[in-house]
Formats: sequence, structure tokens, C-alpha cells
Amino acid sequence: MARLSNHQSLNRKRLIAWSIFFSVFCLLAVPAGITLHAQMSGVMVAQGDNNPRADYWRGVRGGVAGYTAVTGQETDVLIQGTGQNWRQIRNHWLMPYSGYLLAGMLGLLFLYFLIKGRIHVEEGPSGREVVRTTSTERWVHWFTAVVFVLLTLTGLILLYGRSLLIPLMGPEAFAVLADISMTVHNYVGLLFILATLLMIFVYMRDNLFDLKVDLEWFKRAGGYLGGAHPKAGKINAGQKLWYWTAAVMGVVLCVTGVILNFPNFEQSRGVMQISNIIHIVAAAIVIAFFFVHVYLAALGVAGAFQAMVSGKVDENWAKQHHELWYEELKAQGKIPGEPAAAAAPSPKEAAESQQS
Repeated sequence: MARLSNHQSLNRKRLIAWSIFFSVFCLLAVPAGITLHAQMSGVMVAQGDNNPRADYWRGVRGGVAGYTAVTGQETDVLIQGTGQNWRQIRNHWLMPYSGYLLAGMLGLLFLYFLIKGRIHVEEGPSGREVVRTTSTERWVHWFTAVVFVLLTLTGLILLYGRSLLIPLMGPEAFAVLADISMTVHNYVGLLFILATLLMIFVYMRDNLFDLKVDLEWFKRAGGYLGGAHPKAGKINAGQKLWYWTAAVMGVVLCVTGVILNFPNFEQSRGVMQISNIIHIVAAAIVIAFFFVHVYLAALGVAGAFQAMVSGKVDENWAKQHHELWYEELKAQGKIPGEPAAAAAPSPKEAAESQQS
């Protein structure tokens, strides 16, 4: 009897232990299984078919039409889902990478100046000047430059001000600055259209590429990285590249700027978002080139800035940097103290000379 009682007691303990284990297993495994099933099916329990409001707003975000009192391209569109995609591209791609581009370009120019210094005229000033730019070319240059600088400053404030300036000046002061920047950017942008058209037509003739001469200039990097200075016409290949970059990107900026500035042309928000992305990319490219242009004209190359102030450059400067153009001026007798090259006689004049 004692042995039977001990055996029954042992079985009872085993039954209790298995019961506890099974209960704990159910408490843990069943909820875990339900959660796993919901995750595998892509629907959380809280967002299942039993939540019609969540289903409704998911449908709205996906493009299901509702009712809006405003008519136009997006009538009855309650939520424009691509706006979130645009915001992600602008904030997480365009802002940082355009910033890297501009900061990197400034860093490279600073490093280049530390290594190479300023490029001076090797033979020194001759004391004789030649005409390089007309008054019309200088007027268009400075008009375009002032407009572009205003747009660059206000555009950078609008793009980076929230991240960089609010911590420095506070939200109230930045709100005033942002409002002023937006107004200036919108109105000066109209002048940029005029400036771009003037720039394209006034400078196009001198900026057409000469394949043989310009390829040689590019191969030698204009002599800026060492070696002999390659021959160039009035406008070298680097200046031509800057001109065409400014012209093409300028047109892109004008078109996208009009789309953004005048939403009453019936364009959709999607078109405006794409235009904004293209506008920022084009602006970053042309601003990076602008940094190079300003560096070479104002600091990197001695005597270059004078061409857009007085319209004249030293004779030795022209000979060193634009030798082919210098030779043309020399042949035309436009170099001080240099007679024009004698023109070859025509066949009729040669015959009359022989008869006499």
C-alpha cells in the first residue's frame, strides 16, 4: 500500500508539472503564433479588416477619390501620396548631396590656391592694353551676375536655412528672412529669364567650339595642372564649357522656375514636385561652375577681372592666355605699335602689277 501510494503521488506530481508546462506554453505560443501569422500576411491585428477607418485612409492615400470643393487638375484628390516621396528626395538626397558638391568645390579651389597660388603674367605687364570686351558685353555680364548672385543667396537660404540658420538666429528671425528671400527669389527670377536670353545671344558667337583647338586645351587642362599653356582663341575651352553650362542650366532653371512660380497654369502638384527636384539639381550644378568662374576671374588669374571692368587687358596677358586671339589682333593691326599684316593681292591686282 505504501508503494502504491508513493506511485500515485509521483503520477500526480507529473500531471501537475505537465499541466503547468502546457498552460505556460499556451500563454506564450498562442499569442506569438497569432502575431507571426499577422506579420506573414502583412496585416497587423490592429489594422485588420475590423478597422474600416484605417482601410479608408489607406485607400485615400493610395488615390481613392473623395470630394473637394476646389476644382482643377486634382479635383477630388484628398491626399497626394507622392508628396511624401518628394519630401524624402529633397531632404535626404538633394539637400545633403548638393551641399557636398558645393562645399567640395570650394574646398578644392582653396586647396588649389594653396598649392599653385595666383597665376601671373610670365613676361610681366607690357604697359600696352588691347580691347577685349565691348560695353554691351560688360553690361550683360554684370546684369546677369547680380541677378544670379541674388538668386543663389536667397535659394540657398530657402534650401538650407531651416537646418543651418534657425539654430543661429532663432525661428522668428528666420521666418522674416525666409519670407524676404522667397519674395526676392520669385521676383528676381523673372529678371533671370531676361538675363539668360541676353547672355545666350550676346556671347554665343565667341563660344562656339573649335574641335581641334578646344580638345587640345582640354587634354592639357588649360595648363592649370602643370605643363605648357595651350593655345586658345578669344574664349578658351574652359570658358566655353562654363558658358554652355550656364546657358543650358539657365534655361532649365527658367522653365522649372516658371512652373513653380505660377501654379495657376493648371499644372499638378506632381509636375511641380518634379520641377522642384530638377530646379535644385540644375542650380547646384551651375553654382558649382560659378564658384570656379569667380575664383579664376577674381583671384586665380591675375588680370582677368580687368577685362570685365575696363574692357581691356594687357598685351602680354592676351599673348599668354589667348595666343590665337592675340595673333588675330596682331594681324588686324589692333595691337599697339604693331602694323597690320599686308593682305595678299587679288589676282586682278597681281596682273595689273605685272603689266605695269
